[in-house]
Amino acid sequence: MCDIKILDCTLRDGGYINNWCFGKKSIKNIIHCLEDAKIEIVECGFIRDVETDEDSSVYTSMNQLAKTIYPKNPETLYAVMIEYHNRVEGKIPPYDGTSADIIRITFRHNEWNEAKEVVKLLIKKGYKVCVQPVGTVAYDDESLLKLIKDVNEIKPYAFYLVDTLGVMYRHEMRRFFYLIDNNLSKDISLGFHSHNNLQMSFANAQEMIRMARQRDIIIDASCYGMGRGVGNLATELLADYINNNIIQKYSLVPILNIVDTYLMPIYANQRWGYDLPYFLSATAKCHPNYAAYLIKKETLCIEKIEKLLRLIPIDERSEFNSKLIEKLYHEMQSYEVDDSKAYIKLKSRVFDREVVILGPGASIVKCKEVVHKAMEGRYCITTNFKAEDFMADALFISNHKRIVDLDLSLPQQIMVTSNLKNVIPNALIFNYSSLLGEGDASDNAGAMLIRILKKVGVKKIYLAGFDGFDVDSSINYAIDTYKKSLDYDTVKKKNTDISRQLKLALSGVSYEFITYTKYEL
Repeated sequence: MCDIKILDCTLRDGGYINNWCFGKKSIKNIIHCLEDAKIEIVECGFIRDVETDEDSSVYTSMNQLAKTIYPKNPETLYAVMIEYHNRVEGKIPPYDGTSADIIRITFRHNEWNEAKEVVKLLIKKGYKVCVQPVGTVAYDDESLLKLIKDVNEIKPYAFYLVDTLGVMYRHEMRRFFYLIDNNLSKDISLGFHSHNNLQMSFANAQEMIRMARQRDIIIDASCYGMGRGVGNLATELLADYINNNIIQKYSLVPILNIVDTYLMPIYANQRWGYDLPYFLSATAKCHPNYAAYLIKKETLCIEKIEKLLRLIPIDERSEFNSKLIEKLYHEMQSYEVDDSKAYIKLKSRVFDREVVILGPGASIVKCKEVVHKAMEGRYCITTNFKAEDFMADALFISNHKRIVDLDLSLPQQIMVTSNLKNVIPNALIFNYSSLLGEGDASDNAGAMLIRILKKVGVKKIYLAGFDGFDVDSSINYAIDTYKKSLDYDTVKKKNTDISRQLKLALSGVSYEFITYTKYEL
């Protein structure tokens, strides 16, 4: 059985709650309690190049930290974290045993080539160094293996699997664990740091303990799960689990005393723990600060927060971008309209009627007679396209790119989403954000229109031209200008994502496909 160590990060990660202002006496007492609890590694805070004081667990120097932890317990390892982008390695003197034993260095994906030189320097100075990439889930297999290869050459004390966004379920954690465990040198410890957005931190920690066989592991936790937003794995839960299932070695009472004496007063003023917006951040795989930003606005309901998080570009989700979320927020607010009259007007036309929705798939041309027959006596709406062969009652537009391809002169009722509210006069306007689905392809036009029709109480929906995608671009669309080549992976993902959107939208309404489709509902 490998050796399992707990690293308590209350004074460091927990400090995001109270701006690290625990108080000088409280910091010392928390450290002493963790020593008494037999916690192997106590993380005392950050080293940063900032003005601070003795009441804070952010330190300006190793000497300041040394005074805080004096006298050191010989059975305890003391850790401190530095962030590569703060470039404080010049403030770190050679290791002399009086201050931190372990330095944990965090870095972003694009910083490793420079950060590894800092890791080498700190190892040369005599410290045990933990290499902690921000957001392991942001690495693909190739880049993660390249990182591990570099780490094997440097040989730090530990390499970390970091669930920065709190998005890992057990199967995802297992995949990363096996990839790292099978390629990392056996003499390097494997650490695990997680956030609890999906309430999976404890389960994932147990799973890692179960799987670990060939190396020592370090699992991060904080007392009472203290940490930003949803918080972290609770030290007392992890210690109790190890005591009862692995080996009896921790004393729980000192940990509980920390919670009762030092953390409960903080918790009374600034709570942490399970929170719906942070759960939504995890499901959208985006940085929790995005949720925190939107919560502080106090202007958006939870549904709008969920929709807005989905609008963040994939490549912007792992790092918080305040300017981007501010821009998206104002765009959403500007899109908002009172669409009650639009719903009333549409309801007067389609309530309890059968409606045909035409998508732009090539099948509407190949099966023209079938489609025309289905349109007889039914209200017909086309989505983001207009074809002379199909004289529909209404045209639904949600995509600004498609407007240039449309002839809007024909006498049809035009329905638009509110992102186009100033583009087409006399249109029925429906709120864009309220029509979005969940996950990728959330703005699929067909699914958005179905949600509108469900709200106005149509009797049944018939769908034509919802073909799905094929790598042969010539058979994807009835409109030549819409055709473009797609690779296999893109086709597969688009079909999967849109299938999900249509399935969610069509739930609870009677429907029928009148032309063939690749979508699986």
